Amino acid sequence: MSFSPNFSNHHRQAVLALIVANIIWGAASPIFKLALQNITPFTLAFFRFFAASYLLFPFAVKSLWIEKKDWLNLFLLSIFGITINITFFFLGLEFAPSINAPIIASSGPIFLYLLSIFVLGEKPHRKVFWGMIISLIGVLVIVGQPLLSRGVNGEILGNLFFVLATIGAVGHAVFSKEIMPKYSAVTVTFWSFLIGSITFFPFFVYEMINLHPLTSLDSRGLTGIVFGIFLSSALAYFLFEWGTKKLAAQEIGLFTYIDPVVAVVIAIPLLGEVITPVFIIGSILVFAGIFLAEGRLHWHPIHRLRR
Repeated sequence: MSFSPNFSNHHRQAVLALIVANIIWGAASPIFKLALQNITPFTLAFFRFFAASYLLFPFAVKSLWIEKKDWLNLFLLSIFGITINITFFFLGLEFAPSINAPIIASSGPIFLYLLSIFVLGEKPHRKVFWGMIISLIGVLVIVGQPLLSRGVNGEILGNLFFVLATIGAVGHAVFSKEIMPKYSAVTVTFWSFLIGSITFFPFFVYEMINLHPLTSLDSRGLTGIVFGIFLSSALAYFLFEWGTKKLAAQEIGLFTYIDPVVAVVIAIPLLGEVITPVFIIGSILVFAGIFLAEGRLHWHPIHRLRR
């Protein structure tokens, strides 16, 4: 089968866009963990999404209209994808190593699969089921890692927050299913950012009044704000949504394998985090389960640029 040069060029551009987006998101956990040493979580979350929605407004202003029947789905995908996901992601970073976040986030398909069985009543497939179980065991190993080394401490709580953040992302995927095909990506992203920032606003006000997070703001907090607004939110979401419209759905999932690699590469020198044997075992189980469920483990997406 032959492809036109224009199609091939667009395909490569889409691949590159998704690679860049996932590199940014892979860097997010160590960079935000560093930022949260200097700025409170809801202040960072509010600045990040309110300012990002302001940046997106000129691109979305001509297509802001949403049908009345779709507002509930839009609200729910915003609550799950922004409010719940980001709240527990930031809270998790305050307690647990940043390298745990992308590995635990890789378990999203596990929760989506379990949801399809127990809530939607879909029939389980044996190979996929056992693959998901193996991945789930890997996640439990990483979540319970502190018990094996240091006993009960705050790291377990941080890991559990990462699990809740992942469930939020799964909820976002579920509620996006009906609404995304009907509206442009920038429209849905703008509204979800704005709704998310509104839900953060009361907690932002509380932190401003009681904790005064901006009085001692330094390069760490400023880096988190700038990275969150311009890169992790506006640019990465735009590149992701643009790239996904030009690639087959089955190709998109492979790009998430970039995130843990980037997080580890940045977290070790930036934060002094350490890769433990238990972390390695848990990670192997997570990706072994994916391999069993999918029948193969996708190769690194940078290779697709050469096709």
